[in-house]
Amino acid sequence: MQRLIEFFRSKDGSSSRDLGLLLVVFGFSFFQSLGRLPLLETDEGRYMEIPREMLERGDFITPTLNYVKYFEKPPLHYWINALSIKIFGLTEFAGRFSGVLWGILGIMLTYFLGRKLFGRREGLYGALVLGTSAGFLIQSRTNITDTTLTICLTAALAFFAIAIQDNEKKKGRYYYLFYIFAALAVLAKGLIGIVLPGAIVFCYLLITRRWSLLKEMRLPTGILLFLFVAAPWFVAVSAKNPEFARFFFIHEHFERFLTKVHGRYKPFWFYAPVLLGCMLPWSLFIPAAVGNAWKQRKAVGADARLFLVLWVLIIFAFFSKSNSKLVPYILPVYLPLAVLIGCAFVSALEQGIKSLKANAIAAGILLTLLGIAGLFYPFVAPKPQIPVQGSIIIGLCLLGLGIPPLVAVLKKQAVVLFCSMALFAYLFGLFAPPVIYAKIVQRKSSRELALLVREKAGKDAVVATFEYEQGLPFYAGRRVVVVGGRGELEFGSNLGDQSAWFIDLRRFVELWNSPRPVFALIQERELPVLKKVLTTPMKELGRQGRRILITNQ
Repeated sequence: MQRLIEFFRSKDGSSSRDLGLLLVVFGFSFFQSLGRLPLLETDEGRYMEIPREMLERGDFITPTLNYVKYFEKPPLHYWINALSIKIFGLTEFAGRFSGVLWGILGIMLTYFLGRKLFGRREGLYGALVLGTSAGFLIQSRTNITDTTLTICLTAALAFFAIAIQDNEKKKGRYYYLFYIFAALAVLAKGLIGIVLPGAIVFCYLLITRRWSLLKEMRLPTGILLFLFVAAPWFVAVSAKNPEFARFFFIHEHFERFLTKVHGRYKPFWFYAPVLLGCMLPWSLFIPAAVGNAWKQRKAVGADARLFLVLWVLIIFAFFSKSNSKLVPYILPVYLPLAVLIGCAFVSALEQGIKSLKANAIAAGILLTLLGIAGLFYPFVAPKPQIPVQGSIIIGLCLLGLGIPPLVAVLKKQAVVLFCSMALFAYLFGLFAPPVIYAKIVQRKSSRELALLVREKAGKDAVVATFEYEQGLPFYAGRRVVVVGGRGELEFGSNLGDQSAWFIDLRRFVELWNSPRPVFALIQERELPVLKKVLTTPMKELGRQGRRILITNQ
Protein backbone atom coordinates (compact mmCIF):
# COMPACT_ATOMS: atom_id res chain seq x y z
CA MET A 1 0.00 0.00 0.00
CA GLN A 2 2.84 2.36 0.88
CA ARG A 3 4.46 1.78 -2.52
CA LEU A 4 1.16 2.61 -4.21
CA ILE A 5 0.87 5.83 -2.23
CA GLU A 6 4.44 6.75 -3.15
CA PHE A 7 3.66 6.06 -6.81
CA PHE A 8 0.83 8.60 -6.67
CA ARG A 9 2.86 11.12 -4.65
CA SER A 10 5.94 11.09 -6.85
CA LYS A 11 6.52 14.13 -9.03
CA ASP A 12 8.98 12.25 -11.22
CA GLY A 13 8.60 9.02 -13.09
CA SER A 14 8.92 7.47 -16.50
CA SER A 15 6.20 8.57 -18.88
CA SER A 16 6.58 5.26 -20.76
CA ARG A 17 5.93 3.33 -17.53
CA ASP A 18 2.89 5.46 -16.70
CA LEU A 19 1.43 5.16 -20.19
CA GLY A 20 2.06 1.42 -20.23
CA LEU A 21 0.27 1.04 -16.91
CA LEU A 22 -2.69 3.12 -18.12
CA LEU A 23 -2.86 1.07 -21.31
CA VAL A 24 -2.99 -2.23 -19.42
CA VAL A 25 -5.45 -1.06 -16.75
CA PHE A 26 -7.92 0.61 -19.10
CA GLY A 27 -7.36 -1.77 -21.98
CA PHE A 28 -8.85 -4.45 -19.75
CA SER A 29 -11.88 -2.46 -18.59
CA PHE A 30 -12.66 -0.91 -21.97
CA PHE A 31 -12.26 -4.08 -24.06
CA GLN A 32 -13.91 -6.54 -21.67
CA SER A 33 -16.78 -8.47 -23.33
CA LEU A 34 -16.85 -5.85 -26.10
CA GLY A 35 -18.51 -8.06 -28.69
CA ARG A 36 -20.80 -10.02 -26.39
CA LEU A 37 -23.86 -7.77 -26.60
CA PRO A 38 -25.84 -7.04 -29.79
CA LEU A 39 -25.83 -3.66 -31.50
CA LEU A 40 -28.17 -1.21 -29.82
CA GLU A 41 -30.76 0.91 -31.61
CA THR A 42 -30.50 3.41 -33.03
CA ASP A 43 -26.90 4.54 -33.43
CA GLU A 44 -24.97 1.28 -33.35
CA GLY A 45 -26.99 -0.40 -36.08
CA ARG A 46 -26.81 2.70 -38.30
CA TYR A 47 -23.05 3.11 -37.94
CA MET A 48 -22.40 -0.50 -38.88
CA GLU A 49 -24.83 -0.66 -41.78
CA ILE A 50 -23.40 2.40 -43.54
CA PRO A 51 -19.80 1.07 -43.67
CA ARG A 52 -21.13 -2.41 -44.57
CA GLU A 53 -22.88 -0.89 -47.57
CA MET A 54 -19.74 1.11 -48.44
CA LEU A 55 -17.73 -2.11 -48.58
CA GLU A 56 -20.43 -3.92 -50.52
CA ARG A 57 -20.81 -1.13 -53.10
CA GLY A 58 -17.12 -0.21 -53.21
CA ASP A 59 -18.09 3.46 -52.86
CA PHE A 60 -16.44 5.39 -50.01
CA ILE A 61 -17.51 8.83 -51.22
CA THR A 62 -21.32 8.67 -51.04
CA PRO A 63 -22.63 7.17 -47.77
CA THR A 64 -25.89 5.22 -48.00
CA LEU A 65 -28.23 3.80 -45.37
CA ASN A 66 -30.61 1.07 -46.47
CA TYR A 67 -29.18 1.85 -49.91
CA VAL A 68 -30.39 5.46 -50.12
CA LYS A 69 -28.11 8.47 -49.87
CA TYR A 70 -27.39 9.52 -46.29
CA PHE A 71 -25.63 12.84 -45.78
CA GLU A 72 -26.22 13.57 -42.09
CA LYS A 73 -22.55 12.99 -41.15
CA PRO A 74 -19.17 13.17 -42.88
CA PRO A 75 -17.44 9.82 -43.50
CA LEU A 76 -14.50 9.53 -41.06
CA HIS A 77 -16.37 7.31 -38.60
CA TYR A 78 -17.71 5.17 -41.45
CA TRP A 79 -14.25 4.74 -42.97
CA ILE A 80 -12.76 3.63 -39.67
CA ASN A 81 -15.61 1.16 -39.08
CA ALA A 82 -15.24 -0.17 -42.62
CA LEU A 83 -11.56 -0.84 -41.91
CA SER A 84 -12.52 -2.50 -38.65
CA ILE A 85 -15.02 -4.73 -40.50
CA LYS A 86 -12.32 -5.72 -42.99
CA ILE A 87 -10.07 -6.76 -40.08
CA PHE A 88 -12.56 -8.31 -37.64
CA GLY A 89 -15.53 -9.17 -39.85
CA LEU A 90 -19.21 -8.24 -39.51
CA THR A 91 -19.23 -8.46 -35.73
CA GLU A 92 -20.29 -6.34 -32.78
CA PHE A 93 -16.63 -6.22 -31.73
CA ALA A 94 -15.72 -4.62 -35.04
CA GLY A 95 -18.41 -1.99 -34.59
CA ARG A 96 -17.22 -0.98 -31.13
CA PHE A 97 -13.49 -1.39 -31.63
CA SER A 98 -12.85 2.12 -32.92
CA GLY A 99 -14.79 3.76 -30.09
CA VAL A 100 -12.80 1.87 -27.46
CA LEU A 101 -9.57 2.68 -29.26
CA TRP A 102 -10.52 6.36 -29.29
CA GLY A 103 -11.43 6.18 -25.60
CA ILE A 104 -8.06 4.71 -24.62
CA LEU A 105 -6.26 7.24 -26.82
CA GLY A 106 -8.23 9.93 -25.00
CA ILE A 107 -6.89 8.67 -21.67
CA MET A 108 -3.32 8.66 -23.06
CA LEU A 109 -3.85 12.17 -24.43
CA THR A 110 -5.10 13.38 -21.03
CA TYR A 111 -1.93 12.10 -19.39
CA PHE A 112 0.25 13.66 -22.08
CA LEU A 113 -1.51 17.05 -21.89
CA GLY A 114 -1.55 17.18 -18.09
CA ARG A 115 2.11 16.22 -17.87
CA LYS A 116 3.21 18.72 -20.52
CA LEU A 117 1.28 21.61 -18.98
CA PHE A 118 1.61 20.95 -15.27
CA GLY A 119 3.55 17.84 -14.28
CA ARG A 120 3.48 14.05 -13.95
CA ARG A 121 0.93 13.83 -11.15
CA GLU A 122 -1.55 16.16 -12.83
CA GLY A 123 -1.34 14.08 -15.99
CA LEU A 124 -1.65 10.77 -14.17
CA TYR A 125 -4.52 11.89 -11.96
CA GLY A 126 -6.34 13.44 -14.92
CA ALA A 127 -6.00 10.25 -16.97
CA LEU A 128 -7.36 8.15 -14.10
CA VAL A 129 -10.26 10.57 -13.61
CA LEU A 130 -11.22 10.35 -17.28
CA GLY A 131 -10.82 6.58 -17.52
CA THR A 132 -12.93 5.92 -14.43
CA SER A 133 -15.73 8.33 -15.33
CA ALA A 134 -18.73 6.07 -15.91
CA GLY A 135 -20.17 8.04 -18.83
CA PHE A 136 -16.88 8.20 -20.70
CA LEU A 137 -16.41 4.44 -20.37
CA ILE A 138 -19.95 3.60 -21.49
CA GLN A 139 -19.96 6.00 -24.43
CA SER A 140 -16.51 4.87 -25.57
CA ARG A 141 -17.82 1.30 -25.65
CA THR A 142 -20.72 2.35 -27.89
CA ASN A 143 -20.54 2.71 -31.67
CA ILE A 144 -21.27 6.44 -32.04
CA THR A 145 -19.71 9.25 -34.08
CA ASP A 146 -19.29 11.41 -30.97
CA THR A 147 -16.28 9.43 -29.73
CA THR A 148 -14.50 9.96 -33.05
CA LEU A 149 -15.31 13.67 -32.97
CA THR A 150 -14.33 13.98 -29.31
CA ILE A 151 -10.81 12.62 -29.63
CA CYS A 152 -10.09 14.52 -32.86
CA LEU A 153 -11.44 17.75 -31.36
CA THR A 154 -9.71 17.32 -28.00
CA ALA A 155 -6.44 16.35 -29.69
CA ALA A 156 -6.57 19.55 -31.74
CA LEU A 157 -7.19 21.69 -28.66
CA ALA A 158 -4.65 19.79 -26.56
CA PHE A 159 -1.90 20.28 -29.14
CA PHE A 160 -2.77 23.98 -29.43
CA ALA A 161 -2.58 24.33 -25.61
CA ILE A 162 0.89 22.79 -25.70
CA ALA A 163 2.04 24.87 -28.67
CA ILE A 164 1.26 28.22 -26.98
CA GLN A 165 3.46 27.52 -23.98
CA ASP A 166 6.43 29.89 -23.91
CA ASN A 167 8.93 27.15 -23.09
CA GLU A 168 7.75 24.74 -25.81
CA LYS A 169 10.61 23.97 -28.19
CA LYS A 170 8.56 22.14 -30.83
CA LYS A 171 5.86 24.71 -31.45
CA GLY A 172 5.66 24.05 -35.18
CA ARG A 173 4.97 20.36 -34.69
CA TYR A 174 2.11 20.99 -32.28
CA TYR A 175 0.55 23.77 -34.33
CA TYR A 176 0.48 21.52 -37.40
CA LEU A 177 -1.03 18.71 -35.32
CA PHE A 178 -3.69 21.21 -34.28
CA TYR A 179 -4.63 21.85 -37.92
CA ILE A 180 -4.58 18.15 -38.83
CA PHE A 181 -6.84 17.07 -35.97
CA ALA A 182 -9.20 20.02 -36.50
CA ALA A 183 -9.55 18.82 -40.10
CA LEU A 184 -10.20 15.26 -38.90
CA ALA A 185 -12.84 16.63 -36.50
CA VAL A 186 -14.55 18.25 -39.50
CA LEU A 187 -14.45 14.91 -41.30
CA ALA A 188 -15.93 13.30 -38.19
CA LYS A 189 -18.92 15.57 -37.72
CA GLY A 190 -18.82 18.66 -39.88
CA LEU A 191 -18.16 22.37 -39.32
CA ILE A 192 -18.30 21.97 -35.55
CA GLY A 193 -14.77 20.58 -35.85
CA ILE A 194 -13.44 24.03 -36.70
CA VAL A 195 -16.11 26.32 -35.21
CA LEU A 196 -15.53 25.18 -31.62
CA PRO A 197 -11.69 25.25 -31.70
CA GLY A 198 -11.85 28.61 -33.48
CA ALA A 199 -14.17 30.06 -30.83
CA ILE A 200 -12.02 28.77 -27.96
CA VAL A 201 -8.78 30.05 -29.48
CA PHE A 202 -10.32 33.45 -30.26
CA CYS A 203 -11.71 33.88 -26.72
CA TYR A 204 -8.35 32.88 -25.26
CA LEU A 205 -6.51 35.45 -27.40
CA LEU A 206 -9.11 38.09 -26.55
CA ILE A 207 -8.87 37.57 -22.79
CA THR A 208 -5.09 37.17 -22.57
CA ARG A 209 -4.33 39.76 -25.29
CA ARG A 210 -1.71 37.39 -26.68
CA TRP A 211 -2.37 38.48 -30.26
CA SER A 212 1.28 37.88 -31.01
CA LEU A 213 0.43 34.18 -31.14
CA LEU A 214 -1.20 34.78 -34.52
CA LYS A 215 2.29 35.32 -35.94
CA GLU A 216 3.60 31.99 -34.67
CA MET A 217 0.52 29.86 -35.47
CA ARG A 218 1.73 29.07 -39.03
CA LEU A 219 -1.62 30.30 -40.36
CA PRO A 220 -0.88 30.20 -44.13
CA THR A 221 0.70 26.73 -44.14
CA GLY A 222 -1.62 25.52 -41.38
CA ILE A 223 -4.75 26.48 -43.31
CA LEU A 224 -3.36 24.77 -46.41
CA LEU A 225 -2.69 21.63 -44.36
CA PHE A 226 -6.22 21.80 -42.90
CA LEU A 227 -7.74 22.06 -46.38
CA PHE A 228 -5.50 19.30 -47.72
CA VAL A 229 -6.93 16.90 -45.11
CA ALA A 230 -10.54 18.09 -44.88
CA ALA A 231 -11.49 19.39 -48.32
CA PRO A 232 -11.03 16.46 -50.77
CA TRP A 233 -14.01 14.45 -49.57
CA PHE A 234 -16.32 17.50 -49.55
CA VAL A 235 -15.27 18.34 -53.10
CA ALA A 236 -15.69 14.74 -54.28
CA VAL A 237 -19.08 14.16 -52.65
CA SER A 238 -20.41 17.49 -53.93
CA ALA A 239 -19.26 16.69 -57.47
CA LYS A 240 -21.06 13.33 -57.39
CA ASN A 241 -24.12 14.59 -55.50
CA PRO A 242 -25.27 18.17 -56.31
CA GLU A 243 -27.92 17.94 -53.58
CA PHE A 244 -25.31 17.34 -50.85
CA ALA A 245 -24.26 20.91 -50.02
CA ARG A 246 -27.70 22.30 -49.26
CA PHE A 247 -28.73 19.36 -47.10
CA PHE A 248 -25.46 19.01 -45.21
CA PHE A 249 -24.56 22.63 -44.52
CA ILE A 250 -28.02 24.19 -44.18
CA HIS A 251 -30.21 21.40 -42.81
CA GLU A 252 -27.66 19.48 -40.77
CA HIS A 253 -25.87 22.49 -39.32
CA PHE A 254 -27.89 25.70 -39.14
CA GLU A 255 -31.38 24.17 -38.92
CA ARG A 256 -30.19 21.54 -36.42
CA PHE A 257 -28.68 24.20 -34.14
CA LEU A 258 -31.30 26.95 -34.50
CA THR A 259 -34.55 24.98 -34.78
CA LYS A 260 -36.32 21.94 -33.34
CA VAL A 261 -36.49 20.20 -36.72
CA HIS A 262 -34.73 17.07 -35.40
CA GLY A 263 -37.08 16.63 -32.45
CA ARG A 264 -34.24 16.65 -29.92
CA TYR A 265 -35.17 19.74 -27.96
CA LYS A 266 -34.22 19.76 -24.29
CA PRO A 267 -34.15 22.66 -21.80
CA PHE A 268 -31.07 24.87 -21.48
CA TRP A 269 -29.99 23.19 -18.22
CA PHE A 270 -30.17 19.67 -19.74
CA TYR A 271 -26.41 19.08 -19.68
CA ALA A 272 -25.92 19.94 -16.00
CA PRO A 273 -27.41 16.65 -14.70
CA VAL A 274 -25.91 14.81 -17.69
CA LEU A 275 -22.42 15.95 -16.70
CA LEU A 276 -23.10 15.18 -13.05
CA GLY A 277 -24.13 11.61 -13.86
CA CYS A 278 -21.65 10.84 -16.63
CA MET A 279 -18.56 11.95 -14.72
CA LEU A 280 -19.51 10.35 -11.43
CA PRO A 281 -17.87 10.22 -8.96
CA TRP A 282 -15.50 12.95 -10.13
CA SER A 283 -18.21 15.41 -11.21
CA LEU A 284 -18.75 16.22 -7.53
CA PHE A 285 -15.23 17.72 -7.54
CA ILE A 286 -15.80 20.03 -10.52
CA PRO A 287 -16.52 23.05 -8.24
CA ALA A 288 -13.24 22.41 -6.42
CA ALA A 289 -11.41 22.09 -9.75
CA VAL A 290 -12.77 25.44 -11.00
CA GLY A 291 -12.03 27.04 -7.62
CA ASN A 292 -8.46 25.73 -7.73
CA ALA A 293 -7.99 27.14 -11.24
CA TRP A 294 -9.17 30.54 -9.97
CA LYS A 295 -6.80 30.44 -6.99
CA GLN A 296 -3.91 29.57 -9.32
CA ARG A 297 -4.70 32.40 -11.75
CA LYS A 298 -1.43 34.18 -10.91
CA ALA A 299 0.68 31.06 -10.50
CA VAL A 300 2.82 29.27 -13.06
CA GLY A 301 0.57 27.66 -15.67
CA ALA A 302 -2.30 30.12 -15.14
CA ASP A 303 -2.75 30.65 -18.89
CA ALA A 304 -2.97 26.90 -19.42
CA ARG A 305 -5.67 26.62 -16.75
CA LEU A 306 -7.56 29.51 -18.35
CA PHE A 307 -7.44 27.74 -21.72
CA LEU A 308 -8.86 24.55 -20.18
CA VAL A 309 -11.64 26.48 -18.44
CA LEU A 310 -12.57 28.27 -21.69
CA TRP A 311 -12.50 24.91 -23.45
CA VAL A 312 -15.10 23.58 -21.01
CA LEU A 313 -17.29 26.67 -20.81
CA ILE A 314 -17.56 27.40 -24.54
CA ILE A 315 -18.38 23.84 -25.57
CA PHE A 316 -20.81 23.41 -22.67
CA ALA A 317 -22.56 26.73 -23.47
CA PHE A 318 -22.65 26.01 -27.21
CA PHE A 319 -24.49 22.72 -26.84
CA SER A 320 -26.70 24.05 -24.06
CA LYS A 321 -27.86 26.81 -26.41
CA SER A 322 -28.47 24.38 -29.27
CA ASN A 323 -32.03 23.22 -29.93
CA SER A 324 -30.75 19.72 -30.72
CA LYS A 325 -29.39 17.94 -27.66
CA LEU A 326 -28.19 14.40 -27.04
CA VAL A 327 -26.21 13.06 -24.09
CA PRO A 328 -22.92 12.37 -25.97
CA TYR A 329 -22.64 15.88 -27.43
CA ILE A 330 -20.66 17.22 -24.45
CA LEU A 331 -18.08 14.43 -24.43
CA PRO A 332 -15.38 16.94 -25.56
CA VAL A 333 -15.51 18.70 -22.15
CA TYR A 334 -14.56 15.56 -20.21
CA LEU A 335 -10.84 15.68 -21.01
CA PRO A 336 -10.14 19.27 -19.86
CA LEU A 337 -12.32 18.73 -16.79
CA ALA A 338 -10.37 15.59 -15.96
CA VAL A 339 -7.09 17.53 -16.11
CA LEU A 340 -8.50 20.33 -13.94
CA ILE A 341 -9.81 17.82 -11.38
CA GLY A 342 -6.40 16.15 -11.39
CA CYS A 343 -4.80 19.55 -10.70
CA ALA A 344 -7.19 20.11 -7.78
CA PHE A 345 -6.18 16.81 -6.19
CA VAL A 346 -2.48 17.57 -6.63
CA SER A 347 -3.00 20.97 -4.94
CA ALA A 348 -4.75 19.20 -2.05
CA LEU A 349 -1.83 16.77 -1.88
CA GLU A 350 0.60 19.65 -1.42
CA GLN A 351 -1.49 22.09 0.62
CA GLY A 352 -3.79 19.81 2.60
CA ILE A 353 -7.18 18.24 1.99
CA LYS A 354 -9.08 21.30 3.23
CA SER A 355 -9.75 22.55 -0.33
CA LEU A 356 -11.51 19.27 -1.16
CA LYS A 357 -13.15 18.64 2.20
CA ALA A 358 -16.64 19.93 1.37
CA ASN A 359 -16.69 18.17 -2.01
CA ALA A 360 -15.43 14.92 -0.51
CA ILE A 361 -18.09 14.96 2.21
CA ALA A 362 -20.83 15.72 -0.35
CA ALA A 363 -19.53 12.93 -2.59
CA GLY A 364 -19.35 10.49 0.31
CA ILE A 365 -22.87 11.19 1.50
CA LEU A 366 -24.45 11.20 -1.97
CA LEU A 367 -22.71 8.02 -3.15
CA THR A 368 -23.43 6.20 0.10
CA LEU A 369 -27.12 7.07 -0.17
CA LEU A 370 -27.13 5.95 -3.80
CA GLY A 371 -25.48 2.70 -2.74
CA ILE A 372 -28.11 2.04 -0.09
CA ALA A 373 -30.84 2.89 -2.60
CA GLY A 374 -29.27 0.44 -5.07
CA LEU A 375 -29.31 -2.37 -2.51
CA PHE A 376 -32.99 -1.85 -1.69
CA TYR A 377 -34.18 -0.88 -5.18
CA PRO A 378 -35.43 -4.32 -6.38
CA PHE A 379 -37.37 -4.84 -3.14
CA VAL A 380 -39.24 -1.54 -3.13
CA ALA A 381 -39.70 -0.66 -6.84
CA PRO A 382 -43.10 -1.72 -8.27
CA LYS A 383 -41.53 -2.90 -11.54
CA PRO A 384 -37.75 -3.08 -11.04
CA GLN A 385 -35.79 -2.63 -14.26
CA ILE A 386 -32.62 -4.18 -12.79
CA PRO A 387 -32.51 -7.71 -11.32
CA VAL A 388 -31.66 -8.32 -7.65
CA GLN A 389 -28.13 -9.52 -8.34
CA GLY A 390 -27.39 -6.53 -10.53
CA SER A 391 -28.80 -4.07 -8.00
CA ILE A 392 -26.63 -5.57 -5.26
CA ILE A 393 -23.51 -5.26 -7.43
CA ILE A 394 -24.26 -1.63 -8.29
CA GLY A 395 -25.21 -0.84 -4.69
CA LEU A 396 -21.99 -2.30 -3.29
CA CYS A 397 -19.87 -0.45 -5.87
CA LEU A 398 -21.57 2.83 -4.97
CA LEU A 399 -21.07 2.17 -1.28
CA GLY A 400 -17.44 1.46 -2.04
CA LEU A 401 -17.26 4.85 -3.73
CA GLY A 402 -19.11 6.64 -0.92
CA ILE A 403 -17.43 5.44 2.26
CA PRO A 404 -13.71 6.05 1.42
CA PRO A 405 -14.11 9.83 0.90
CA LEU A 406 -15.59 10.16 4.38
CA VAL A 407 -12.74 8.09 5.87
CA ALA A 408 -10.10 10.03 3.93
CA VAL A 409 -11.50 13.34 5.19
CA LEU A 410 -11.23 12.10 8.76
CA LYS A 411 -7.64 11.00 8.16
CA LYS A 412 -6.88 14.21 6.21
CA GLN A 413 -5.11 12.31 3.44
CA ALA A 414 -5.73 13.55 -0.10
CA VAL A 415 -3.78 10.71 -1.72
CA VAL A 416 -5.90 8.11 0.10
CA LEU A 417 -9.02 9.95 -1.04
CA PHE A 418 -7.93 9.88 -4.67
CA CYS A 419 -6.64 6.29 -4.70
CA SER A 420 -9.72 4.85 -3.00
CA MET A 421 -12.13 6.70 -5.28
CA ALA A 422 -10.18 5.74 -8.41
CA LEU A 423 -10.15 2.08 -7.35
CA PHE A 424 -13.86 1.81 -6.63
CA ALA A 425 -14.76 3.91 -9.68
CA TYR A 426 -12.74 1.44 -11.76
CA LEU A 427 -14.58 -1.50 -10.17
CA PHE A 428 -17.90 0.26 -10.79
CA GLY A 429 -16.92 0.57 -14.47
CA LEU A 430 -16.14 -3.14 -14.60
CA PHE A 431 -19.29 -4.50 -12.98
CA ALA A 432 -22.09 -1.95 -13.41
CA PRO A 433 -22.29 -1.50 -17.23
CA PRO A 434 -22.94 -5.20 -18.03
CA VAL A 435 -25.87 -5.15 -15.60
CA ILE A 436 -27.27 -1.97 -17.13
CA TYR A 437 -26.65 -3.13 -20.72
CA ALA A 438 -28.47 -6.42 -20.14
CA LYS A 439 -31.72 -4.54 -19.55
CA ILE A 440 -31.15 -2.01 -22.31
CA VAL A 441 -30.61 -4.80 -24.84
CA GLN A 442 -34.18 -6.00 -24.35
CA ARG A 443 -35.49 -2.59 -25.43
CA LYS A 444 -32.88 -1.46 -27.94
CA SER A 445 -31.85 -4.45 -30.00
CA SER A 446 -33.49 -6.37 -32.83
CA ARG A 447 -30.64 -8.85 -33.37
CA GLU A 448 -32.47 -12.07 -32.55
CA LEU A 449 -35.45 -11.21 -34.74
CA ALA A 450 -33.21 -9.99 -37.57
CA LEU A 451 -31.24 -13.24 -37.47
CA LEU A 452 -34.53 -15.12 -37.75
CA VAL A 453 -35.23 -13.12 -40.91
CA ARG A 454 -31.78 -13.99 -42.26
CA GLU A 455 -32.45 -17.67 -41.58
CA LYS A 456 -36.01 -17.96 -42.90
CA ALA A 457 -36.46 -15.30 -45.59
CA GLY A 458 -35.50 -16.38 -49.10
CA LYS A 459 -34.19 -14.07 -51.81
CA ASP A 460 -37.68 -13.52 -53.20
CA ALA A 461 -39.18 -12.56 -49.83
CA VAL A 462 -40.12 -9.02 -48.84
CA VAL A 463 -38.59 -7.91 -45.54
CA ALA A 464 -40.41 -4.90 -44.13
CA THR A 465 -40.13 -2.75 -41.04
CA PHE A 466 -42.60 -0.35 -39.45
CA GLU A 467 -40.48 2.55 -38.22
CA TYR A 468 -37.03 1.95 -39.63
CA GLU A 469 -35.03 -0.49 -37.46
CA GLN A 470 -31.35 0.36 -37.83
CA GLY A 471 -30.07 -3.11 -36.96
CA LEU A 472 -32.44 -5.06 -39.23
CA PRO A 473 -30.65 -4.58 -42.59
CA PHE A 474 -27.27 -5.16 -40.94
CA TYR A 475 -28.15 -8.43 -39.22
CA ALA A 476 -30.45 -9.61 -42.01
CA GLY A 477 -27.80 -8.73 -44.61
CA ARG A 478 -30.28 -7.19 -47.02
CA ARG A 479 -32.22 -4.08 -47.93
CA VAL A 480 -35.60 -3.70 -46.22
CA VAL A 481 -38.90 -2.10 -47.16
CA VAL A 482 -39.91 0.82 -44.91
CA VAL A 483 -43.63 1.13 -44.19
CA GLY A 484 -45.02 4.51 -43.13
CA GLY A 485 -42.75 7.11 -41.54
CA ARG A 486 -39.31 7.36 -43.14
CA GLY A 487 -37.56 9.30 -40.37
CA GLU A 488 -33.96 10.11 -41.20
CA LEU A 489 -34.29 8.31 -44.55
CA GLU A 490 -36.74 10.97 -45.77
CA PHE A 491 -34.11 12.90 -47.74
CA GLY A 492 -32.57 9.87 -49.46
CA SER A 493 -35.92 8.25 -50.16
CA ASN A 494 -36.93 11.24 -52.31
CA LEU A 495 -33.92 10.89 -54.62
CA GLY A 496 -34.61 8.68 -57.62
CA ASP A 497 -37.36 6.08 -57.81
CA GLN A 498 -37.59 4.48 -54.37
CA SER A 499 -41.30 3.63 -54.57
CA ALA A 500 -40.70 -0.11 -54.16
CA TRP A 501 -38.81 0.41 -50.91
CA PHE A 502 -40.83 3.11 -49.15
CA ILE A 503 -44.53 2.29 -49.04
CA ASP A 504 -47.69 3.17 -47.13
CA LEU A 505 -49.97 0.83 -45.19
CA ARG A 506 -52.26 0.25 -48.18
CA ARG A 507 -49.39 -0.98 -50.33
CA PHE A 508 -48.12 -3.17 -47.47
CA VAL A 509 -51.55 -4.81 -47.18
CA GLU A 510 -51.44 -5.59 -50.91
CA LEU A 511 -48.02 -7.19 -50.54
CA TRP A 512 -49.09 -9.13 -47.46
CA ASN A 513 -52.15 -10.58 -49.19
CA SER A 514 -50.15 -11.51 -52.30
CA PRO A 515 -48.51 -14.94 -52.83
CA ARG A 516 -45.10 -13.41 -52.16
CA PRO A 517 -43.49 -14.25 -48.77
CA VAL A 518 -43.48 -11.24 -46.45
CA PHE A 519 -41.60 -10.86 -43.16
CA ALA A 520 -42.39 -7.74 -41.14
CA LEU A 521 -40.80 -6.35 -38.00
CA ILE A 522 -43.45 -4.34 -36.17
CA GLN A 523 -43.99 -2.64 -32.83
CA GLU A 524 -46.41 -4.16 -30.36
CA ARG A 525 -48.71 -1.12 -30.63
CA GLU A 526 -49.18 -1.74 -34.36
CA LEU A 527 -50.53 -5.27 -33.90
CA PRO A 528 -54.24 -4.32 -33.30
CA VAL A 529 -54.32 -2.17 -36.45
CA LEU A 530 -52.79 -4.89 -38.60
CA LYS A 531 -55.20 -7.51 -37.31
CA LYS A 532 -58.05 -5.38 -38.64
CA VAL A 533 -56.67 -4.78 -42.14
CA LEU A 534 -54.78 -7.99 -43.02
CA THR A 535 -56.90 -10.78 -44.48
CA THR A 536 -54.07 -13.32 -44.78
CA PRO A 537 -53.45 -14.72 -41.28
CA MET A 538 -50.37 -13.56 -39.38
CA LYS A 539 -47.86 -16.02 -38.04
CA GLU A 540 -45.76 -14.72 -35.16
CA LEU A 541 -42.13 -15.85 -35.39
CA GLY A 542 -40.75 -14.15 -32.31
CA ARG A 543 -40.81 -11.27 -29.86
CA GLN A 544 -38.04 -9.12 -28.40
CA GLY A 545 -39.17 -6.43 -26.02
CA ARG A 546 -41.91 -4.54 -27.84
CA ARG A 547 -40.82 -5.79 -31.26
CA ILE A 548 -42.67 -8.60 -33.01
CA LEU A 549 -41.62 -10.48 -36.14
CA ILE A 550 -44.56 -11.69 -38.25
CA THR A 551 -44.91 -13.44 -41.59
CA ASN A 552 -47.68 -14.34 -44.01
CA GLN A 553 -46.24 -17.83 -44.63
